[in-house]
Amino acid sequence: MSMNNKPEISFSPELDFSEILTNPILDIAARVWEQDRYEAFQICYRSMRVVDDLVDDRKAAGGRLTKPEIRQYQSVIENWTEALVTGQATDNFQGSLLETIRNFQIPDWPWTGLARAMVYDLSHNGFSTFHTFLRYAEGAAIGPASIFMHLCGVQKTERGYIPPDFDLRRAARPLAVFSYLVHILRDFQADQLQNLNYFPDNMLKAYRLDLADLKAIAKGGTIPDSFRELMAKYLDLTERYRLKARSHIDGILPSLKPRYRLSLELIYSLYLQIFEKIDPHHGIFTKEELNPSPDEIQWCIEQTISSFKSTN
Repeated sequence: MSMNNKPEISFSPELDFSEILTNPILDIAARVWEQDRYEAFQICYRSMRVVDDLVDDRKAAGGRLTKPEIRQYQSVIENWTEALVTGQATDNFQGSLLETIRNFQIPDWPWTGLARAMVYDLSHNGFSTFHTFLRYAEGAAIGPASIFMHLCGVQKTERGYIPPDFDLRRAARPLAVFSYLVHILRDFQADQLQNLNYFPDNMLKAYRLDLADLKAIAKGGTIPDSFRELMAKYLDLTERYRLKARSHIDGILPSLKPRYRLSLELIYSLYLQIFEKIDPHHGIFTKEELNPSPDEIQWCIEQTISSFKSTN
């Protein structure tokens, strides 16, 4: 593309930029889309947060879930999923969601995958191995990312929208896992204080750590070398997925229109900004240390857009 043919970048003039900086990264990235796609993203994202928050809020309350509780929560999740699969809305919100799914030709498997992950969460406090975590991430992270990727690739025609012509899971997986691992590193303190653990049992054992150690560190306790070694290992794993994500983004960008390419670049850049803050050898792994300031986020957005304009 020549420099005279600028990408169609459109941050709305009346948009409150300071408000955007407090939103989730996916929301920031989706703001460069047309309004109908952005609204589709919003309703899909909210629908997934409903189930995710249902489980997280219960676990944050503390105490092991009883079998009757697990069955009750599982029933709620299964009923929610069934309504989406069968197309039978149970309330106005689900009705709007189903209309969005039909309009944009979105498959239902991201929601069913998320539901499986949340059911797993109900009876587990973490993962036995990293491989178990990756299977969980297929629903918890790759499902939502696939919806975002679908909305990037869906094509508008006179007869409505038609689905992307690429494999959604394959396209979404590397960036989704990279982003999810960055979340785990960034949110270590907040997660531990909310009784959420994403570090596999076998890795904790390998570094001579247990859940009580993680909770003590999150509360401001002494950080042992073994924990720094664990975080360094996680940083290495995250770097591997960062490289895969960059490669996959470069591979899929030519098939997307400019504003959708830009949205993926924003996701990558904003997560990279967090990733580069993580210092396993000298950091203290607090929320304040690892969350970029609004000024830093704004700088990252502006730099990403400027670079995108100059290279497309």
